[in-house]
Amino acid sequence: MKSPELAGPPAASAEGARPSASTRDGHPQGILGAVAAFAEQALTIAWAETRKLRRDSTEIFTRAVQPVLWLGIFGVIMGRARAIPTGPVGYLDFLVPGILAQSVLFVAIFYGISLIWERDLGILHKYLASPAYRTALVAGKAASAGIRALLQAVIVGLVAVLMGAHLRLSPLPLLGSAVFIVLGAAVFSTFSLAVACVVKTRERFMGIGQLLTMPLFFASNAIYPLSLMPRGLQVLSRGNPLTYQVDALRALMIEGGQSVTGLGLDLAVELGVLLVLVAVAARLYPTTVN
Repeated sequence: MKSPELAGPPAASAEGARPSASTRDGHPQGILGAVAAFAEQALTIAWAETRKLRRDSTEIFTRAVQPVLWLGIFGVIMGRARAIPTGPVGYLDFLVPGILAQSVLFVAIFYGISLIWERDLGILHKYLASPAYRTALVAGKAASAGIRALLQAVIVGLVAVLMGAHLRLSPLPLLGSAVFIVLGAAVFSTFSLAVACVVKTRERFMGIGQLLTMPLFFASNAIYPLSLMPRGLQVLSRGNPLTYQVDALRALMIEGGQSVTGLGLDLAVELGVLLVLVAVAARLYPTTVN
């Protein structure tokens, strides 16, 4: 009997036991067939992962508490102190994209623990025994993390508007912001999956996740401009994917906001890092059961 947690769109089985219409004996026919099979498998995994939110719909709200506190306390206090130069925009406006990116990071960086749970429950063995692409398994989980991040971003954005932040609410900026939110969540969730494949235990994984979150956050432009950082920290920040996500969100979301590195470079870095991490995580995926 198929587990209800793995139920997905009828066109494909989340357990991977049944090949899709674009395959024969589990093998895709041609490039288009391979692309169709990949998309079908990734969407099925994303659907199954997203359905888990029905079990605990309060998860999104509880995870939004910390970002809201950052906006309500740090944003207001530092805005009144006027201690951080932010150019033509107020500090609260400057801070909103950074805190939004922080919430995405915190949602995604612990996403890999689900992989360890799946291994312990035997679900991961079913995935690996299926003809599904390993990259599709990773991409589906990354897409699910992006959906979760979008839901949380709506909450943080609404709170920011109620606090008086000047956000762009027209369709194109909102669409662009959504793209970078999903990309950021995909990057850090995929990184999290790769870490989970290596450490293999919940205790070690949680320790590493907690160790990484604050350095990634503070070694970025989330709460202060790059120009205020010491030169060494600037170098680290420019190698941090979170910096490019914040830069893009600041240019897209804030009235009067500008990109320091350029939206084209922001997008290229996020996509490049994501592709590398998907390949690494897919390569490590089978080692989790060893």
